[in-house]
Amino acid sequence: MRLRHIEVIQAILQTGHLGTAAEWLQLPVGDVDATLKDAEQQLGFMLFASVRGRLQATRETLELQAQITTLYEALEPLQRLASRLKHHHAPPLRALCTPPLANQLLPQSIAALRRRFQDMPCNLSSQPVGEIINSLLLHEADVGLSLHDPEHPHIQSTVLAQGKLQLLAPHGWLKPKQKYIALQELAGQSLIGLEGHDPLSRLLDAKLHALRPMPVVQTRVQTYPMMRGLVEAGEGLAIVDPFTALGARESGLDACPVSPPIVVSLYALTLQDAAASPALNALLEIVIQKAESLLGNDTKPL
Repeated sequence: MRLRHIEVIQAILQTGHLGTAAEWLQLPVGDVDATLKDAEQQLGFMLFASVRGRLQATRETLELQAQITTLYEALEPLQRLASRLKHHHAPPLRALCTPPLANQLLPQSIAALRRRFQDMPCNLSSQPVGEIINSLLLHEADVGLSLHDPEHPHIQSTVLAQGKLQLLAPHGWLKPKQKYIALQELAGQSLIGLEGHDPLSRLLDAKLHALRPMPVVQTRVQTYPMMRGLVEAGEGLAIVDPFTALGARESGLDACPVSPPIVVSLYALTLQDAAASPALNALLEIVIQKAESLLGNDTKPL
């Protein structure tokens, strides 16, 4: 089978009509019909049968469909590269972030970057920090934003800003204009726990386990945004990063830093010794500015 055969089969699978498939491929109907017949002659079986005015895939074609779909998915990066080369576009800036940074910080930063680099294509994704590391090592990403330093020998971690862990509570749980809450006040409270083995999680768990009576943790989740969702659902209190707390406060939940403060850092993760593009350097500058704007005066690295 040739690629043209596969294109025609895929077009007919999608449209069910020879004429519509020809319009989709921007080819004369006669050429599409001839290509279909040539494919059937080479394969030795019928690919489509006419049923009530539509071309219906045969059993053999349905078995081929999964492989055809896989082939088309594999061709997409090649097509994007060809389009970029045709229009002389710069390679895309590939930025990843962990879930707490996906709602406000990274989108706002990319929007500001676009005003400086109007034609810069960008690929954005939210991933756990482990997957961000793998993407960087495989040269599938240029930068990752994380609240956790993976301490990987081939990854450079740069602190961009710092904030404080904050308590999330239902509206009215905290006193009006309360500036902080002592950890001891959480003794015996129903808390939502965070699964994870990073130093920040271990530090917080150690402090909570030292309280008497210990907080009651019946539900554990993998991300801070999930903790926020459970607080909104009335499942209990949660201690979250400052970016999650910011969005939660805007949606009506109570939030304030815990005391004594527990510092959380925003890291830029890049491949060790990798050369940074002008767009990447600009993005990191913008991220710092946005973090300071979102969180206030306690965001500068200590």
